[in-house]
Amino acid sequence: MGRVARCKKILAFFRNFTILFPCVRNCEKEEKKMRFDEAYSGHVFIGASPDYEKSRVVLYGMPMDWTVSYRPGSRFGPGRIREVSIGLEEYSPYLDRELAEISYFDAGDMPLPFGNPQKSLDMIENYVGTLLDDGKFPFGLGGEHLVTWPVIRAVYKKYPDLAVIHFDAHTDLRTDYEGEPLSHATPIRKTAELIGPANVYSFGIRSGLKEEFEWAERNGMHIAKFEVLEPLKKVLPALSGRHVYVTVDIDVLDPAFAPGTGTVDAGGITSKELLASIHAIARSGVNVIGCDLVEVAPVYDHSEQTANTASKLVREMMLGWVK
Repeated sequence: MGRVARCKKILAFFRNFTILFPCVRNCEKEEKKMRFDEAYSGHVFIGASPDYEKSRVVLYGMPMDWTVSYRPGSRFGPGRIREVSIGLEEYSPYLDRELAEISYFDAGDMPLPFGNPQKSLDMIENYVGTLLDDGKFPFGLGGEHLVTWPVIRAVYKKYPDLAVIHFDAHTDLRTDYEGEPLSHATPIRKTAELIGPANVYSFGIRSGLKEEFEWAERNGMHIAKFEVLEPLKKVLPALSGRHVYVTVDIDVLDPAFAPGTGTVDAGGITSKELLASIHAIARSGVNVIGCDLVEVAPVYDHSEQTANTASKLVREMMLGWVK
């Protein structure tokens, strides 16, 4: 059969197909009617608005784990947090608020270039800068903790009085890791050098080099070892009136509560204490102007315990910190 004859046969097939199934001809017209709620497909966080312009918060994924030194996989964290959010109640009995009271847009995951940390970080910084210019509250999902660094750079340009609250198992105060300055072990050191060590408040820290702890003490950085809630309560009054960014590494939790992360570290806090800490910030009146939650690695999260916990944390952070 020649080429022309084959084409005619194919066209005839599709003409007959549309006669038998007329909805095919009207697929564009019927698309909205036939499309299911994206939240039930795991594509967006539950309750997200499709309207960027009218939304106060923009939830965005930073699926990067290019510099991870131990267990990779956190680039899949943002997607899994969205997927499990369908099991989440939209009402918070802690705060007596529900997600319908705030408007948030889920932008999806950024198309970061695989294996190119510098270009990825530049893309994140530019994107967050645009969000801030548009008056949005940026809420990032990681991804390894290095993704916080370009966000801080963007936020600091807008808010030069910035203070950072950091929940983590690790100091993240190295200048480099195996000679590489762009590493998941360096974002808080970079942050401290940018905004000043005295403007960085780290909580739950239980792992790091001796030199990192010594550097923090020598330079006036605030580090609370092992605990979060009580030392946090003591410093919140000093942050009143400041613009504050909060970064939460899921491994601040004990592995019993969050096994699905790249660098687990025993002796962490409970999920109850982390929730109470989020609520303490909410009730303090501190002006939170952006936040992120990072390091969920689904491949190690066999019961989805970590992702479900992270999803609940996202709800509480939004309801508690976005006015």
